[in-house]
Amino acid sequence: MTAVTAKDATKRKVATLAFWSIVVAFAVLGLKLLAWVITGSVALYSDALESIVNVIASAAAFWAIRISHKPADQDHPFGHHKAEYLSAVLEGVLIVVAAMLILNEVWRTWQNPAPLEQPWTGLAVNGLATLLNAVWAWILISIGRSARSPALVADGKHIMTDVVTSVGVFVGLVGAVFTGWHVLDPALAVIVALNILWQGWHVIGSSMSGLMDRAVDMDEHIRIRDIISANSKGALEVHDLRTRIAGRATFIEFHMVVDADMSVGESHIICDRIEDALKAEIPSVRITIHVEPDDEAKLPKGTVAVPFA
Repeated sequence: MTAVTAKDATKRKVATLAFWSIVVAFAVLGLKLLAWVITGSVALYSDALESIVNVIASAAAFWAIRISHKPADQDHPFGHHKAEYLSAVLEGVLIVVAAMLILNEVWRTWQNPAPLEQPWTGLAVNGLATLLNAVWAWILISIGRSARSPALVADGKHIMTDVVTSVGVFVGLVGAVFTGWHVLDPALAVIVALNILWQGWHVIGSSMSGLMDRAVDMDEHIRIRDIISANSKGALEVHDLRTRIAGRATFIEFHMVVDADMSVGESHIICDRIEDALKAEIPSVRITIHVEPDDEAKLPKGTVAVPFA
């Protein structure tokens, strides 16, 4: 399989998962709404409300992934990779809105707590939705990371948060049924709301880092530096190494110092060797190399290194 074919296959896989996320989100929403109607539980209502956010967020992720895979054009010469971050920010905002709606419902129910209706039937239906969510979240996070798709990973993490809160709600409501402490129902809903508020803030913060051109982490920076050093034979020095991440793409740029008498063709061979090595190790990499004469060197003459930017 050629590199182009493999890249196209990854695009199709990510887009297909994004589409099926919408289908799964609707199925889970239907189950959770049914559980809420059966029991009248405000905690299950909060669980269902978060699933409404999942539906909207999954649709937004599907749109963002389709946009992000569009090739570069005249108006977007560096590509459309950051569209996925917009989807993740939207998802974070929707999570916060859902938490506010849950707290509003909690206030109403807290004043008039009531016993749950058909609790075991409702909990069984909600448990089925939780199991479906857990399996799908694991799939999204695993494939999203391998495909370097922030939108899929954010969607998967949000769904996994939904799974954790659903398990907590299940345990708490079982306790409420056995003890008769009806106030546990709205109390659990408060915990759910606070938890998804935290998750929403985390999703927004992570996405904003991407929009602000966050650099790769230190381990990846060192790996990039080592790859360049190992393939820069013929160059005198490499400096000003800078990186940034935009969705699946990693942008790398640096200055390469060569002997002033070296021909353009010879320096280009070195650049090609470095680029090939980076592309072989880092998927979806974009590389910019600025070639300079030896009087631009920053290290003592005869030293070949890649200083940190």
